[in-house]
Amino acid sequence: AVHLVESGGGSVQAGGSLTLSCVVSGDTISNYAMAWARQAPGKEREPVAAIDTHGKTFYPDIVAGRITISTDNSKNALLLQLHDLRPEDTARYSCAAVFQNIDDPLRIGWYDYWGQGTQVTVSS
Repeated sequence: AVHLVESGGGSVQAGGSLTLSCVVSGDTISNYAMAWARQAPGKEREPVAAIDTHGKTFYPDIVAGRITISTDNSKNALLLQLHDLRPEDTARYSCAAVFQNIDDPLRIGWYDYWGQGTQVTVSS
């Protein structure tokens, strides 16, 4: 089993940027497909980015061009760069892991391990 701990959230104005981090412990991050998902109050959790064990990245259309997912293998961490933030990006962002690859990395229901999340609040 792996343990995931997110950090880097905060409050920013519209148009701003943030970088979220998810430190993985218990195993090597390269063994897992990883994803970031977010959940706003009253809404379902939705995927915002995923990366497979080969480093291929996946993004839903809602965030295309404004979000970048990557890994820092030296720190065993997953990163999420958020750019041009909008008030509708306000949500709790969580990272997730599943051992090896899955057919559709954006299907967050298939992920086994989740962190507690970090809050991102964007003001207009």
